[in-house]
Amino acid sequence: MRIIIGADHGGFELKESLKKYLEDKGLTVEDKGCYSKDSVDYPQIAQDVCKATLEAKENLGILICGTGIGMSMMANKIKGIRAGLCHTEIEAKLTREHNDANVLVMGGRIIGAELAKSITDAFVSTPFSNAERHERRICVINGSGSEC
Repeated sequence: MRIIIGADHGGFELKESLKKYLEDKGLTVEDKGCYSKDSVDYPQIAQDVCKATLEAKENLGILICGTGIGMSMMANKIKGIRAGLCHTEIEAKLTREHNDANVLVMGGRIIGAELAKSITDAFVSTPFSNAERHERRICVINGSGSEC
């Protein structure tokens, strides 16, 4: 599994904290920016993370901006991306289990580093359930109708 991570200036500090945390756990992390607290536009970073996430099914992405809302909006415009904005561990677990989310989105100005680590752990460690009802719903999300 490869984790592709990116943030704008509002999520820079949390990104750096999570990147170190994940690397210390032995996970492969690819940082798509930003690389300082200087103001940047989040759409390009979201696109870069999502593009890299889609390179392999086992990849997961993490996006962080001030609230998580802008990154979430941008990510979900990209075909094949199912991004979940999560504030709790249960949201992270269920978005993987039920929605087969491949990108986790968080707000760097909304949640602290310790909670973000717990949310990330839940997201990374939870597999998709493969339940028929969830697969059917994902087909609709992906634009395939109720039949994949």
